[in-house]
Amino acid sequence: MSADDSCDTFRILISSDNHLGFAEKDGIRGADSFRTFEEILYLAKTNDVDFIFFGGDIFHESRPSMKTTHEAIRLLREYCLGEKPVAFEMLSDSSVTFANTAFPVANYLDRNINIGIPVFAIHGNHDDPSGPGGICAVDLLHSAGLVNLLGKTSSVERLFISPLLLRKGSTRLALYALGAIREERAHRLFLNNMVTFYRPTTDNVDDDWFSLCAVHQNRSRHGPTNYLPEQFLPDFLDLVLWGHEHECRVEPEWNSSRNFYVVQPGSSVATTLSEGEAREKAVALLDVRGKEFKVGKRSAVYTLVLMCSFALPTDSCGRL
Repeated sequence: MSADDSCDTFRILISSDNHLGFAEKDGIRGADSFRTFEEILYLAKTNDVDFIFFGGDIFHESRPSMKTTHEAIRLLREYCLGEKPVAFEMLSDSSVTFANTAFPVANYLDRNINIGIPVFAIHGNHDDPSGPGGICAVDLLHSAGLVNLLGKTSSVERLFISPLLLRKGSTRLALYALGAIREERAHRLFLNNMVTFYRPTTDNVDDDWFSLCAVHQNRSRHGPTNYLPEQFLPDFLDLVLWGHEHECRVEPEWNSSRNFYVVQPGSSVATTLSEGEAREKAVALLDVRGKEFKVGKRSAVYTLVLMCSFALPTDSCGRL
């Protein structure tokens, strides 16, 4: 990318389902989620991204352990704080976008914090709001000034989704976010037209704004209402970041009925023994300039181990 192009281009690292703290007590796999998360933050820094966007389930549990919380804070402080100037501006009202958080302002606009790489995130079904006050684990990171929590709602009967409006040079980005909702409830709300997406108020809104939306729901059908059909999402969107599904499908997939693309980063750490989890893990590097975008793939480092190469000890009967 040339210097002239970079002035008008958003570079965004997209990841999802990091599941920090998964198997943390396992002597072999306990550090996997943290190492991968650090690798993701390192990629963001070395690729000079404008911001990071996490599509839900940063944490594996709604009440992560002190060790997991500490590691998340440590890594975000190490890689995302700094003197690097933020190259884009916010055009929307922070008090609306972050209305359901303790600090309704983007962290990089806080004069008390030096943010080098802003992080935006939605909550997933693993780290969803619960208990008195509806606090989720990502709320802790937001209140600490390390993450900007988007997509948190206060109602379960009617949803109003206001975009976060950003501008870099001539490029305008409308960022929509919806944190995880119980599948049947989400299906019913969309089906009954109880979800409203607000659009920027400009004369040529379709030409002026690139609309990116993040959701964290079942994409594949698990029952009549136990998923979110892609056709439920508005057709003015340009790109959808789909969290929750663990299979890595970073290459943009075209939805011809709604005229938008879908990017599914998948999980950054394997949490189940399934075919989808066994595939290569990667994050997406998204470049947006005007209404055009390009998605690059940054694969995680992994090693293939063939168990047949090891001579495992057996007893006298040949059993392991």
